[in-house]
Amino acid sequence: MDASLRRALPALHRLLETPEAAELLQQHPRAAVVAALRAELAGLRAQALPFETARSFAAARAALAAAARPGLRQVINATGVVLHTNLGRAPLPQAARDAVAAEAAGYCNLELDLETGRRGHRHAACAALLAELTGAEAALVVNNGAAAMLLALSALAAGGEAVVSRGELVEIGGGFRIPDVIRQGGARLVEVGATNRTRLADYANAIGPETRLLLRVHQSNFLQMGFTAMVEPAALVTLAREGGLLSVVDLGSGALVDLSAHGLPAEPTMGQAVGQGFDLVVASGDKLLGGPQAGLLLGRAAVVERLATHPLMRALRCDKLTLAALEATLRLYRDPAGLREAVPALAMLSATAEEVGARAARLLALLPEGLAEMAEGTSLVGGGSLPAAARYAPAAPASPPGNDRRAAGSAHAPRRPAPGRARRRY
Repeated sequence: MDASLRRALPALHRLLETPEAAELLQQHPRAAVVAALRAELAGLRAQALPFETARSFAAARAALAAAARPGLRQVINATGVVLHTNLGRAPLPQAARDAVAAEAAGYCNLELDLETGRRGHRHAACAALLAELTGAEAALVVNNGAAAMLLALSALAAGGEAVVSRGELVEIGGGFRIPDVIRQGGARLVEVGATNRTRLADYANAIGPETRLLLRVHQSNFLQMGFTAMVEPAALVTLAREGGLLSVVDLGSGALVDLSAHGLPAEPTMGQAVGQGFDLVVASGDKLLGGPQAGLLLGRAAVVERLATHPLMRALRCDKLTLAALEATLRLYRDPAGLREAVPALAMLSATAEEVGARAARLLALLPEGLAEMAEGTSLVGGGSLPAAARYAPAAPASPPGNDRRAAGSAHAPRRPAPGRARRRY
């Protein structure tokens, strides 16, 4: 940099005395303003540029605004995927949002039994609700589905073998695979059957002195069609019981009610898995259940107790806000008739073509003329759930009064009208 330009750059302490800096100091912490101005001067010095008051303070103002902006911000889900992992999956019900706000505002009886005044269990309320809603003897909550599976394998199969069908060695989001989770849990994976067909005899022939459990993993994020065969859950449970082994099922997306009643493909529910006799059922809380991110473990009391007392449990436990949101969401399931209105994820997944069309028409009426148009398309459930449940968008409804534009049926109507099909959120 030319020496004269370098000398012309103002000193930082002089800049802090200017009216422009005084304005910034009223809006931001002093340390942040100092850092922004220092960075601006360093940039000018590196690029051999002169100092211009308006431009340099505008740059500092923009840098301060960017630094003050929250890292997590609300966005509009215009992807056509309801349970979008990158966008936080299921929006919480109003009851869950209220519960989080209430518990975040002060203290709560997280691990205090108010009846006895003694130390309590943080999972007690959620565990009781899960037991009530599924028929399980006991339940436990951890911070996500993968953690639930890791805890189960670590507590029940470490040092031994876990037998799984080759057709169920699924990969979940982010490249995490069931075989990797099994190994991390300290168990040895024993694959049985073929990719497309597994028989009960395959499991029986694989059982040996080191076998600890038979694991069933629901194919919740892909489909197998054609020449396929899977062992009935009840038969697998019986085989495990006869061999003195544990039976564990990972349901993945965690449906708590029959989704076919809401126009969606039937999905195994947690209650059904408990009724089939599995010793342990594993599921997620923020997918089809529509609650916060959580891993749910439920089943026989003796098995759940082994998980609750395992050293990993403390590392994987949930905080009070997650538990508050989950408890409030589970309480909604006590009233099946009101679920659709109370749980946003379920409402979006079960929305009819007419409902989406009307919503699209209202959206189009708010947009400038010619900015968007209606386009038919499909939507996906997302979150590794219901891969066969692509929902088709409605045909364009009649234009709303006073609007001669085509109705925008897509929740992510294109910025400019474009031919072809567009995916729509349901």
